[in-house]
Amino acid sequence: MSRQVFVGLSGGVDSAVSAWLLKEQGYRVSGLFMQNWAEDESGYCTAAEDYQAARAVAEELGIPLHRVDFSAEYRERVFAAFLRQLREGKTPNPDVLCNREIKFQPFVEHARRLGAELVATGHYAALESSPEGPVLLRAADENKDQTYFLAGVPRQQFENVLFPLGGLNKPEVRALAARAGLPNHRRKDSTGICFIGERPFAEFLAEHLPPDSGPIETDQGEVLGEHRGLQFFTLGQRKGVGIGGRRGASEAPWYVVDKDLARKALIVSQQAEHPRLFRRELRTERFHWLGRVHPEEPLHARLRHRQPLAACQVRETADAGLEVLFEQPQRAITPGQYLVLYQGHRCLGCGEIAATATF
Repeated sequence: MSRQVFVGLSGGVDSAVSAWLLKEQGYRVSGLFMQNWAEDESGYCTAAEDYQAARAVAEELGIPLHRVDFSAEYRERVFAAFLRQLREGKTPNPDVLCNREIKFQPFVEHARRLGAELVATGHYAALESSPEGPVLLRAADENKDQTYFLAGVPRQQFENVLFPLGGLNKPEVRALAARAGLPNHRRKDSTGICFIGERPFAEFLAEHLPPDSGPIETDQGEVLGEHRGLQFFTLGQRKGVGIGGRRGASEAPWYVVDKDLARKALIVSQQAEHPRLFRRELRTERFHWLGRVHPEEPLHARLRHRQPLAACQVRETADAGLEVLFEQPQRAITPGQYLVLYQGHRCLGCGEIAATATF
């Protein structure tokens, strides 16, 4: 008898094609729609629309669709950490936390309670077996590869997980969706952080974090104005810095090149490639390992999703973090984001960036 697989149906084309592929391969397929954020009156949360899209896909495929609300777990495990890190002056990545804390823990547990033998998602990634456990691999489509967001998931959570899209690129997925007659084959990909949606980021944060103003200064110490809180800015940011035209200055845009947390000062410059934006060394918090390093193979890392792989060397610290030295300086190394480590196509794990460092 074919095995029962539950697919995380989000309403998007990727998860829909994943469900279709698995059904074509002979699996008994059910859908499971997760609601991770409570609806509000702003119109930016699309959970209701997403659910209707998922339901239309399930009806077209002739599969049952279950629905589960993880919004309480999301607020406790992801959103609370997101706000805490912002208050600390960091730039957090809630999508990494969402995969670790929601999509591969309560989601998998709930699916298994419903009878799932396997679970699947529409992530662009791949898995292979090894004597040590599942090995997380980069997807064939380098532009869509999502191992950056999956690198924090505990290794054992990948047991009995399927990623049907690992060997496909996005145009192929769109073509399969159209060929299968899936009702959402032309639906636009979602962008932005899942719980914020397409709404203005600063406007959303202002509803949850109090103002914490400080000076806006040039890299030479000239005060240009006042900001409403370092939590609204990230290194390398250009838009929304809030500096208009200034007498004696060029009309070039201003960039955030540093944050002085002690003085609550936002440091800006009109140099897009300002030296303070570039570092070769960083230190991570405790590193989460998915696989062991093979000493004979070169190491590469990513500091953000879709960034080209950068050659590096690493060494472990006494507190189980990593010190990382890049061959070439990296732009806007940002505390709160994640360093994800690779050897070849293998994803070795990740660590939250604590600070730039010299060693």
